[in-house]
Amino acid sequence: MTPWTQRILQAFPEDLSSFWIASDPDNLLLDERILRVLRDRGFEVIPFEDSIAFRVEYEERYRSAWDSGCAGTCKALVLQYSGTDLNILPWDYLHRARKVDLSLADLMPKLNSTVIRQIDSAHLETLFVAHNSFASQVLGESLTKEFLLTHLFEISPHLLRKPETFWREAFGLLYRGVVLPPILAQHVAKILSDTAVGHLPVEDLLSSKSTMVRTVQSAWSRFLEAQGVEIYHPDRDPRTEAINSVEIPFDHADIRVIVDTLFLEGALQPVNVRSTPTALPDWIKLGAIQSSINLRDLVGSGIESVAAKLPTSEATHRDWIDAAKRLAETIYRFHELPSEDAAVLRPAMRKLQLEADTRLREWVQKRFQDLPSLPVAKAPVMVHHIPRYLSTRRNAGEARIALLVFDGMALDQWVQIREYLSSRAPDITTDENGCFAWLPSLTSVSRQALFSGLRPREFPASLETTAQEASLWSRFWLENGLRGGEVYYRKAIKRTEQLSELDAAVSTPSIKVAGIVVDMIDELVHGAMLGKRGLSSQIREWCETGFVEQLLNLLIAKGFHVYVTADHGNVDADGIGRINQGVISEVKGERVRTYRNETLASTVPIDTDAFPFRGPGLPLDFLPLYANGRGAFVPVGQQVVAHGGMSVEELIVPFVKVGMKKEHNAA
Repeated sequence: MTPWTQRILQAFPEDLSSFWIASDPDNLLLDERILRVLRDRGFEVIPFEDSIAFRVEYEERYRSAWDSGCAGTCKALVLQYSGTDLNILPWDYLHRARKVDLSLADLMPKLNSTVIRQIDSAHLETLFVAHNSFASQVLGESLTKEFLLTHLFEISPHLLRKPETFWREAFGLLYRGVVLPPILAQHVAKILSDTAVGHLPVEDLLSSKSTMVRTVQSAWSRFLEAQGVEIYHPDRDPRTEAINSVEIPFDHADIRVIVDTLFLEGALQPVNVRSTPTALPDWIKLGAIQSSINLRDLVGSGIESVAAKLPTSEATHRDWIDAAKRLAETIYRFHELPSEDAAVLRPAMRKLQLEADTRLREWVQKRFQDLPSLPVAKAPVMVHHIPRYLSTRRNAGEARIALLVFDGMALDQWVQIREYLSSRAPDITTDENGCFAWLPSLTSVSRQALFSGLRPREFPASLETTAQEASLWSRFWLENGLRGGEVYYRKAIKRTEQLSELDAAVSTPSIKVAGIVVDMIDELVHGAMLGKRGLSSQIREWCETGFVEQLLNLLIAKGFHVYVTADHGNVDADGIGRINQGVISEVKGERVRTYRNETLASTVPIDTDAFPFRGPGLPLDFLPLYANGRGAFVPVGQQVVAHGGMSVEELIVPFVKVGMKKEHNAA
């Protein structure tokens, strides 16, 4: 156990109380590592987000048991309150509970609390140790920023005055998948403003992965041309010529050693080339694809690299999202291969996918229960967090917000759409993250959670249908300060000829939030006959109609801040045989079946290759049964593209902020 975890947990001595109230304005308890240890000790932490929902859970699961002298569903309950004034809580809670105060200002008093509140909770353990070891006096705002840069990110901005040193550190951050909080990126940019790198968009490069990647990709193409490489530009857009004319010293020894890994894992995309000089170094060839064999070798090496970095049982949800993104990049490239090259790599690709799914299943069964309670201020962790996150963005100044839900879109399919946009619509930018769908990963479960901001157990009456989505979406925003005429919902949009109608609807100035379901991918999934590789070709044809970029441009032009996500993904699956139970199963998905009580669930034949997992947040009378591995409840030997299960490709979905490119005047 780390010193940080010990310090938090010392506020909760075991056997001292069965009910606690934690004043926790910095959401310190809602870190999954803290939740994990508390749960192992018999404590359950529930955020006080909705007074009615908390009251129902408190009365049903805890108070009635305590009053009758029983232990309840756990040893102790912690009400986590993100405010500081406990007096707004019900009197009976305050009377019964033991109270605790937790805050960053108290735990790290020598650092400026305004600054350290901008740091992601993943860094707090490291920062706490550094505070106790190296902060010898109280530090002001500026010195706190220097302290964080030094001890968290191992960067000294005063040493980045030369291009090669700046880019070395920037590439190091990209390699580690780290971006600086804006408050620190601004600090670095200010220090470097009058140096040899002052002309660069330093703040954006260090705080936005998408800006960094776009800049590096553009510079890589120019670097290749300077090495005598002839680049293939089939759809070259003249607008790209003037964008990001930044020169990067790729051949510097400290940068060169990172570049190959970035290409292998998909952080950077290789450039298609017509010809290369004979003496071109191997490390450059990795980012210059001249033939399908080159691409096949790159995909093969990428499979090995991704497999070597699969998360362990002690991983965090961030580790799994990062792994899912690396896997998605590799799957996308695999689907881009010619059939004969894909056939060579198919066994290795399949092995990687199965291993990733096995590890995720083990992790889900231990840790998924903590995800619904994690904080959403910096990014949604699960799809039902998305409305609350968007509400915080409105409060931060994003007056108009459009949420595009690409029904059934897996992460690898988002990568395909993103790469299409990068070539056809270079002004469009994407800041990419990921989040978890609900289990089972069915549309009626996960998409309703997404639009309502609720856990599935909070909409039990509509759990088998999506008919209530519009009202649930409106209800959320009405409860968060909007009026009925300011909320828009539209589903079943997928073709360019539908955009004029959408244009007219969202042109109304009164519309503040728009929820839009784009259902083409889900429609293609349910008709897919040639697996996900065949589905990839259909998605490419759909993109070529211009629908996606026209939709994004339309919304951005209307002043909307646009977010793209999915309710679940999809996966290639093999038939394990149907379960013939008539109407016993309420939901007959291809990857999951659900039952309304234990008696019905017990009628499943014992030799069925499936497993039960109830998971958190579901109604007590909603019992899912999942097909094992990549199985599906269809005839043996039949192959389908399906969803509902807990594979990486089904469960972890994209969450992307889409915008327009900023222009930087590069020297």
